[in-house]
Amino acid sequence: MGVLASQNIEQLIKDKALIGSPEILPAQLQPASLDLRLGTVAYRVRASFLAGEGNTVADRLAEFEMHRIDLTDGAVLEKGAVYVVPLMEALDLPAGITAVANAKSSTGRLDLLTRTITDGGVEFDRIAAGYSGPLYAEICPRSFSVLVRPGQRLNQIRFRDAMPSVLSDIELKQLHAEDPIVDGPAHIDNGLGFSVDLKPTATGLVGYRAKPHTGVIDLDKIAHYPPADYWEPIYTTDERIILDPGAFYILVSREAVTIPPDCAAEMAPYLAMVGEFRVHYAGFFDPGFGHANAGGQGSRGVLEVRCHEAPFVLEHGQVVGRLVYERMADVPDQLYGTGIASNYQGQGLKLSKHFKTP
Repeated sequence: MGVLASQNIEQLIKDKALIGSPEILPAQLQPASLDLRLGTVAYRVRASFLAGEGNTVADRLAEFEMHRIDLTDGAVLEKGAVYVVPLMEALDLPAGITAVANAKSSTGRLDLLTRTITDGGVEFDRIAAGYSGPLYAEICPRSFSVLVRPGQRLNQIRFRDAMPSVLSDIELKQLHAEDPIVDGPAHIDNGLGFSVDLKPTATGLVGYRAKPHTGVIDLDKIAHYPPADYWEPIYTTDERIILDPGAFYILVSREAVTIPPDCAAEMAPYLAMVGEFRVHYAGFFDPGFGHANAGGQGSRGVLEVRCHEAPFVLEHGQVVGRLVYERMADVPDQLYGTGIASNYQGQGLKLSKHFKTP
């Protein structure tokens, strides 16, 4: 019972419950999830949509498609447009296994809204037990236009036993007492609460805001782009900033968190009543994130923040979200940060891997 580990996902592949065309690559496997690959065509659509009960995504594409783009040699997905891309993976899940998808960390840090949709689906990113059919990525670049190619991995999927596996607050407090999950007091209320760090560094830097008019980002280029071409640094002297409506920010949590090897976690948004902003785009935290067993000493959570209707004052230490911990079905063969391409172990305030280190 719990979230399936990498070796459990490998078994799903062997059992043909998880199918790839072409075959799934070992590099796609993460400690508690599988990276999903873009296919060869993107459909520009008039609006975001869900298939709805009894409908296929292909049927809805016939209603909403504006034109289609061949991705074979690479193509630009324009800022502000909505695209649907068939993925190279499909599912034939057993009756007792559900799935949930989310954007990868680098995808979220680019403000690249990426959600998974399915035939008959009535929710984004949530896949019912026993689902059999194709997978699609809905992609909406919010801040930057991006150059994409087939096989690129923008989102990932996690599998779990249909039985509840979320740790209760009592269990989470016990876990923290045995193996601390945060570097200070643990604020536990329906998960582990975390707050924003707006205490200035020696330079006063506390975050970044996406520039409104920039060039295209080629998603295959790593540590390539100068941050100043795409981001405005955010400084403060009084431990607060004012969020602009519609703007996108990269901030960092005040707490350094850890995920034990036998747990996984998902970032959930804080209650909307605390402010006019959202903190939640890429939300999976793998077993071993920030943990000593995987070479970590606690890792900050990078916050992808978008302000909504009204300017909002965000202050140092303000609670902005929570981590929901779940049990793993098994401890993964490999943990986050050990022997795999983990980009953000031990991170602080950090842009996506596509940018040079400031």
